[in-house]
Amino acid sequence: MSGITEFILLGIPFLYDLHRVFFVLGLFMYIVTILGNAFILIIVAIEPRLQTPMYIFLSNLAFLEICYTSTVVPKLLQTFLQTKTTICFHCCLTQGFFHFFFGSTELFILTAMAFDRYLAICKPLQYPIMMSKHVCLQMSLATWYASLVFIIIIFLIIWRLPFCGPNILDSFFCDIGPLLKLVCADTHFIEFLELLSSFVIVIMTLFLIIVSYIFIIATILHIPSTVGQKKAFSTCSSHLVVVSILYGALVYMYVRPNIHSSFRLSRTVAVLNTTLIPMLNPFIYTIRNAEVKKAQNASRTLISSPSNQSLKKI
Repeated sequence: MSGITEFILLGIPFLYDLHRVFFVLGLFMYIVTILGNAFILIIVAIEPRLQTPMYIFLSNLAFLEICYTSTVVPKLLQTFLQTKTTICFHCCLTQGFFHFFFGSTELFILTAMAFDRYLAICKPLQYPIMMSKHVCLQMSLATWYASLVFIIIIFLIIWRLPFCGPNILDSFFCDIGPLLKLVCADTHFIEFLELLSSFVIVIMTLFLIIVSYIFIIATILHIPSTVGQKKAFSTCSSHLVVVSILYGALVYMYVRPNIHSSFRLSRTVAVLNTTLIPMLNPFIYTIRNAEVKKAQNASRTLISSPSNQSLKKI
């Protein structure tokens, strides 16, 4: 049992002079993240032509981004306004659990999206059968289930660890590294388990994505026309950009032998990972997406059609 009832979050102490500025910037980014990802959910739900496996996976990703940022950013914004921000013990572990649960599920979804692009480009004739809507939904559910199994084991162990003081958490949210630093017991086993889980979730999913894209690029290079090559590559370029940014941050933060080192730089990367990347994802996936633009134009045409105009007059 823990003798601590609450933790004190230090936030980002080396940026105290800029906290007001970062609060406004963080609030703006959070609002844009919610609206941008909500737009993806809505446009896929109302537009039949977007209800394909690729966009079902993208809807999962958009929903995860909303949940992922919402577990951390509101408390981060509070640390920008208050010099002493507290969080109850159970709230802290719950926040950490959902943060890593949603984050891990996102990695599995990105892996499923890479496999979807592999089938679409490398096996186009078998694609409608191998990646039906039913299979796509099953894969989506499997990503949530797999993430739950990994994360719940880690946090069930952390929940039983003794926390007897101090209670100052050197972070802006309940991250595993700073949390384990407050444990009044040997943490080598749980640190090894956390590193092993990070390796399986981060490195293995990254490996599967890289393998998928090796086959994809090899197939694209065999397409005789340059126009065909560009069209094929454009279907997965957005996914590649998101994977590169996200995995670069995660590998630095969690796949290291000593998770207690370089807290200042890790915290800066963590802030970007929880605010900037989720905000950019909707723009990366939709700004150059021809199908989304067609869906938007179709919606505008439907709204501005003569029949709708006459209904407005009535």
